[in-house]
Amino acid sequence: MHLSQNVVAARKKKGLTQEELAEITNLTVRTIQRIESGESTPRPFTLKAIAAALDINFEDLQTAEPNPIDTATILEIDQLSYKQEEAINFLQLLCLSCFSYLILPFVHFILPIYLLKKRKEQNLKILVFARKVIRVQVYWVIALNLLLLGTLLYNILSKVYFGKSIQVNYLFPFFVMYGLNALIISFTLIRSKNEVFF
Repeated sequence: MHLSQNVVAARKKKGLTQEELAEITNLTVRTIQRIESGESTPRPFTLKAIAAALDINFEDLQTAEPNPIDTATILEIDQLSYKQEEAINFLQLLCLSCFSYLILPFVHFILPIYLLKKRKEQNLKILVFARKVIRVQVYWVIALNLLLLGTLLYNILSKVYFGKSIQVNYLFPFFVMYGLNALIISFTLIRSKNEVFF
């Protein structure tokens, strides 16, 4: 039996989900998924952490034959891994489409909305995550407009009451908001890799 099958069998025997195992071992859920699907071979310290969490010896995890799991279970795990990978890829594309704000800053959220409608997603967790991404982008547009209006108001009031000496350039808040949105999108992109949707 392969190492990946041993990990799956030992985890199920212990009654843990992938999320619970990831939390106990301080690994990401994605790492656990890759190990269980056989996509990656874990380093010895990672394997030792998994073995400790599953209350088995490190050597036993590599060599022992835990209770065999049937082919249907393996296929089910493979299908879930494929669906999870597909969901992550879609959400990464959705996040990357938000970078269209660099070209169309006031209507860029239309592109992620289009991608979500085109996909016709049925999974509630994916829908909630995608809608949250889009909602944040709409809030960003509103905040950018309010900040630019606030800058205009400040410049008008400072001109009327203080003369020309204290003026704020519109590019300053504009570039601050651009940088902030790049950080928001990058953080969401990283988060999408660690989310579990199935």
